[in-house]
Amino acid sequence: MKFKNIPIYSGFVAILLLSTCSKKTNITDEPTLPSKPPTTYAITETFESGTKGAYALDSVQLLTGKWTMSDALIGNLAADAKNGAKSVRLRTGYLSMNFDIAGAKMIYVSHAKYGTDANSIWQLLASTDGGKTYAQLGADIAETSTTLVTDSFKVSTTGKIRFQIKKAGTTRINIDDIIFKGTGDPGITVGAPDTDPADNGNSTTPTPGRGTPEAGADAPPEGGDNSNLLFGNPSGALASVVSAENYLIDQKYYVESYSMNRGIPNWVSWHLDPNNFNGTASRKDDFASYTGLPTNWYQVQSNSYSGSGFDRGHNCPSGDRTSSSTANSATFLMTNMIPQAPNNNQKTWESFESYLRGQALNGYEVYVIMGSYGTGGIGSASASVVNTINNGKVTVPANVWKVAVLLKTGNNDLSRVTPSTRVIAINTPNINSTNASWKDYIVSVRDIEAATGYNLLSNLPQNIQDVVEKVKDPGN
Repeated sequence: MKFKNIPIYSGFVAILLLSTCSKKTNITDEPTLPSKPPTTYAITETFESGTKGAYALDSVQLLTGKWTMSDALIGNLAADAKNGAKSVRLRTGYLSMNFDIAGAKMIYVSHAKYGTDANSIWQLLASTDGGKTYAQLGADIAETSTTLVTDSFKVSTTGKIRFQIKKAGTTRINIDDIIFKGTGDPGITVGAPDTDPADNGNSTTPTPGRGTPEAGADAPPEGGDNSNLLFGNPSGALASVVSAENYLIDQKYYVESYSMNRGIPNWVSWHLDPNNFNGTASRKDDFASYTGLPTNWYQVQSNSYSGSGFDRGHNCPSGDRTSSSTANSATFLMTNMIPQAPNNNQKTWESFESYLRGQALNGYEVYVIMGSYGTGGIGSASASVVNTINNGKVTVPANVWKVAVLLKTGNNDLSRVTPSTRVIAINTPNINSTNASWKDYIVSVRDIEAATGYNLLSNLPQNIQDVVEKVKDPGN
C-alpha cells in the first residue's frame, strides 16, 4: 500500500485552534474528569448498491450518498476489476461526491486498469466549499495495475470536505472501494437513500400540519432571476377560493397550482442551482398536512396514502431543497405530493431528479415545472388501475410529467433563452412497471401542453416558444 503524505495547499488551510484552561475548583473540590476521546469511524463506499449503465453525466444514489459520474458508469463485466459484483468504470471524466463528510483523516481508494487498456493517469481532488472549487491532493496517480491496488491519502484539512476522482486520457480505469476514516460525527447516514420511503404512507398517526414556511435567506426571490415562476404561470392559477381547482399557493421554496377536489397539485414550479441542494440540512421526512388551505377544504394528512400501494411522491424533490431545514421541510407538505407508483417514483423519477442536479453541478441553472394529469394509476398493492385513495379524497393521476429549462449560470435568464437552449420534457404513465431510465419517456413541451391544456414557458417570446417547445431532447 502506498502512502501519500499530503501537504497543506492553497485554498485548504488547516487551522489548529489551541486553547488553555485553568483548573476550576468548586465547593467540593471534585477532580476534573478527563474528556472522552472522540469516536473513530471507517465508512466504505462499495458501489454495490447503485446502477448506472451509460457513460452520460448523471448522479447515482449509493450507500454513502449521491455521487455524480461524468463519462463513467457502474460496471459488472468480467473485464472490470472489482471487489464484489460492481465497480466504477471511468473513462475521460470524473467521479464526484455530492455531499460532504466531516472529520476525515484518511481516504483509501482501490483502483486498477480496465481489462487490457493501456496505462493512464488520474488525480484525487478535494473541496471544502461544497463543490464550488477543487484542489488536487498529492501527485498524479499512475494507473499500471491489472488488479486492484489501494492508495491512501492523508487529509490535512479540518472541517467538512468532499472528494472527486478526475481522469486524464481516454483509456479506462476501475475505481472500487473508497474508505473514509476519521473521528467524530461524519455527518452522513450510510445506506439511507434520498428517495421517498417505500412505506406507501404507512405512518400510524398523522403528524401535525404546517402552514406556508417563512422565507429564509435561502428561498428563491419572489420575482426576476431565480424566482420560481420566472417562466410563467402555466394554468393561470389564482390565490382565490373561486379558483378551487386551480388554486395558486406560494410555498416560498416552490410555487404550485392545487386542486381541491383531486387533493393533489396540478403542477409545481421551482428554480434549481447548487445553492439549493449543497446545504447541510438532512432529509426531514416530516410529512404534514398543509394548514394554509381555505376554510372547509379537506387537508390531506401525512397518513392518507397508508396501505394504498402508492408512494407519497414529491413534486419538488426533497433532494432539491437541502439549503436549510425550513427548505427541506417545505417539500414534505402533503400539497406537494401525488400518489405515485413506487418504482415510478424511486427509479424513473429519482434518476431524472439526480440528472438535473448533476447538470446544476456542471455549470447550469435549471427551471423546473412538474405536474400530473388524468385519473388512474397502478401501484404495488394491485395489478388493477386505482382511481382514488383515502376514501375518494385523493385522486391517483394517470400520468406524471416534467419540463426542465437548462441555462448556463448567469443573469437576465429569460433574455438568454434562444432557439438552441436545451429544454427537456418527459411524460411517464403512473404505473409500477415503468423503466428505470427517464430517457425512455422524453417528449416535447407541446406534447405535454396538448395533454394538459397548459401554456408552458408562457413568459418567453412566442417565436422562441415555437422552437424550443417543439424539440424532443436527445437525452444526451
